[in-house]
Amino acid sequence: MSPKPPIIVSTFDFERIEQLLDSSALRNEASVKALALELERAELVAPEEIPADVITMNSKARFIDDASGTEYDLTLVYPHHANLPDSVSILAPVGSALLGMSVGQTIEWQVPSGKNVQLRILAILYQPEANGEFNL
Repeated sequence: MSPKPPIIVSTFDFERIEQLLDSSALRNEASVKALALELERAELVAPEEIPADVITMNSKARFIDDASGTEYDLTLVYPHHANLPDSVSILAPVGSALLGMSVGQTIEWQVPSGKNVQLRILAILYQPEANGEFNL
C-alpha cells in the first residue's frame, strides 16, 4: 500500500470524534483503532481555518474509483446518521480514510475481500465550514 497523504481536521471534529472513540461500547472495535491512527497524523486547525477543499464531518464529496471509473457522492457522517442515503460512517474503513483529505488526493485501502481500492476526491459538494456552519 502507498503511504497515506497528509490530512487536515478541525479541532471541533477532532474533539467530537475523540468523544466517540472514548465510548465504552466502541472501545475494542478495529474501526475505532484505525480511526485513532488517522487522527494521530492529522494537522488540527480551527474550524474557521479549514480549507474549502477538505473533507470534514458532514461534508458531501464526489469521489472516483480510479480502477473502475465509477463516481460516488458520499456524505461523511457520525455513526448515528449512517443510515441516511449516500452517507458513510466515520467508523467505516472508507469513512475514517477520507476524513481530512483534500480534492485531488487519492486514498488506497483494503476492502473486506482483500482487494486494494483507490478513491480519488474530485470535488467537495458541501462542507459545513465553507458555509459558515462551524458546529455541525
